[in-house]
Amino acid sequence: MLCDRAPDHSYRKQLICEGPRTHLRNRNGTIHNHLEVLKRWQTSYLEMSIRNTELKIHFAPGHVELVQESIDTPFRRVLVTGATGLLGRAVYKEFQNNAWQALGCGYSRARPRFLKCNLMDEDAVRGVIQDFQPHVIVHCAAERRPDVVERHTEAAMNLNIHASATLAKETAGIFLIYISTDYVFDGRNPPYGENDAPNPLNLYGKSKLEGEREVLRHNPSAAVLRVPILYGEVERVDESAVTVLWDRVQEGVESCTVDHCQQRFPTYTNDVARVCRMMAERRLQDPSLRGIFHYSGKEQMTKYEMACAIADAFNLPSSHLIPLTEQPAGAGAQRPQNAQLECSRLESLGLGVHATPFRSAVRDCLWPFLYDKRWRQTVFH
Repeated sequence: MLCDRAPDHSYRKQLICEGPRTHLRNRNGTIHNHLEVLKRWQTSYLEMSIRNTELKIHFAPGHVELVQESIDTPFRRVLVTGATGLLGRAVYKEFQNNAWQALGCGYSRARPRFLKCNLMDEDAVRGVIQDFQPHVIVHCAAERRPDVVERHTEAAMNLNIHASATLAKETAGIFLIYISTDYVFDGRNPPYGENDAPNPLNLYGKSKLEGEREVLRHNPSAAVLRVPILYGEVERVDESAVTVLWDRVQEGVESCTVDHCQQRFPTYTNDVARVCRMMAERRLQDPSLRGIFHYSGKEQMTKYEMACAIADAFNLPSSHLIPLTEQPAGAGAQRPQNAQLECSRLESLGLGVHATPFRSAVRDCLWPFLYDKRWRQTVFH
């Protein structure tokens, strides 16, 4: 382990870069190769979070140093599931930047900074909760792509329903925020309040609604936060149904059709993350905060209108974009026509967050892809 004695500010372990090879040298001169460095880093990260230490990488010309330092750990602890995903990354950063000790869990995309945990493994989930002892859990992990849920129903149901139920069973005395969707409604009679009867049209909406019910059944003091279509900082433009429109905007020459039927309310992940943090902080003061809540962006747009707004934000042409006013046959999972969420409950509690304007937020999200359309290179999210 990297943590082989009680940490102090003067204790250092050194990374030595020699051409293509990287080694780790201890004070006593022991050298580990780069594979050992990575393995030890991954296995020790959770231990260091509990021991109130952290690793930092210091760069200088011709020299890289891996430093373990003592840190002041906030007393408030939050566990974020799906922390490697679109919303989870924003939630993790929001708490971490506001005096919370945050632990992020991921699975298929877990990185050294995050704990790899299979939410289908009840023993693993129980172990993480018992070791970290969070005050709050924000459950972002989900299969949120409606067409994927239709094709891989069993796996999606296991994650969206059964894993959520397992988590709720293990969270007695912990404030659990379950992220849900506007797709629990059929879109025929908007706007929808928290007490309106759900009627999902597709398997994705049904799975999230059943997940809500399982969470509240096993943990009645939990909160459900329903949100609409999300966008935010992405690793690939196809990570969000909003930012994926960037490819069509940049095509520029060839005409392409974009949906102009379904009314959407694109919502910035940073805004949702702030709502989650505010709910968590209020709950520490007021145990009565529980039940179902709605949060949504305020700008009503079809995907065609989003694409045009993206083009406008970057001063790009949009004349090649053609509005599609009828859904073609075989277009995938059925979507609600307009599932606008009414958000008065959060606002009445003083927990409403002013929605970031779409054009400014989407510009921040997409500018890294102006020259490289698909991949944004990042280090240690």
